Amino acid sequence: MAHPVDMHVGKRIRHRRWMAGMTQQHLASEVGIKFQQIQKYETGANRVSASRLWHIANALKVDVSFFFEGLERDEEPGLPAGIGPADLIGDKEALDLVRSYYAIPGHQRKRLFELVRCLADVA
Repeated sequence: MAHPVDMHVGKRIRHRRWMAGMTQQHLASEVGIKFQQIQKYETGANRVSASRLWHIANALKVDVSFFFEGLERDEEPGLPAGIGPADLIGDKEALDLVRSYYAIPGHQRKRLFELVRCLADVA
């Protein structure tokens, strides 16, 4: 069974890769491994070594600490703590919505944001 930290790191790799519009094949090529290994990292089936995580972070243009964001030092990793940003990482619909949102021009995006806020307030 995969360790919750490995699963969290894998989800963060998948999230960042997806937000960058990068395929598993492309990331694997950048890092010098096969795409199947990226699949195993993303599911938490295989642990990512420190040096490999360093290469992945460079390929995805983030700090290594990005992969650990959302983990609390005093909490047991993997326990549900309500819906938060870390929970949205694995939700394809939420990530698709965020990507689409940022594709909207700035002035229209601001108006859409205001509309969504109003709808949330009345819900």
